[in-house]
Amino acid sequence: MNTPTINHIQLWGETLRLLVELSGTAAFALSGILKGAQKRLDAVGVCVVGFLAAFGGGTVRDLLLDERPFFWVKHVEMLWGVLLMCVLAMFFMRSQHFDQTRKAIEWPDALGLGLFTASGVHQALTGHMPALVAVLMGLITGVFGGVLRDIVCNEIPAAFSDHRPYAVCAFAGGWVYIGLWQLGTPGWLSLVVCVAVTAGLRAMAVWRNWQLPAWQLD
Repeated sequence: MNTPTINHIQLWGETLRLLVELSGTAAFALSGILKGAQKRLDAVGVCVVGFLAAFGGGTVRDLLLDERPFFWVKHVEMLWGVLLMCVLAMFFMRSQHFDQTRKAIEWPDALGLGLFTASGVHQALTGHMPALVAVLMGLITGVFGGVLRDIVCNEIPAAFSDHRPYAVCAFAGGWVYIGLWQLGTPGWLSLVVCVAVTAGLRAMAVWRNWQLPAWQLD
């Protein structure tokens, strides 16, 4: 009697997860496109940087966990979406749009960080990895796309140098997932709480301009 309701809730949850994942992928891809445009890269360069930002973290995770095929091979529609974003951005985006766009994507970027962190932790746990390894896989999934983007653009990665918590948020959210997992919490609830904690911490860091300690050099 309750089966239709349960199926409806599961379908709604999966749809919401996909929408948030697409939003996060789009935000990461757009950050790469903006970086490539600021560096005056050509069309190929902008596409490469956009793809690295969107898919780099998940690819590094899949390599370390020996997962095949890569997640973007299984979801080829994401590849088409990022390619379309790159083409449209090159035609329509101008320098005066950069600052507004960069500020606007901070919020979906926070959601993407939360979701990708949770998915990385979950994938590692289902592969029977130790807790610390699982947390690091979540961090890598959420952070390393931006790291690869900045390295290709010949910059110190912003995740390591701008002093606002980013990787720290993913690290904290990953441990929340581990704690709930070990308590026997349903997988979907662990994922939701991990996303909420990670994205919430990142959103608070952006809103309140939290700063990590910096080296005090004489």
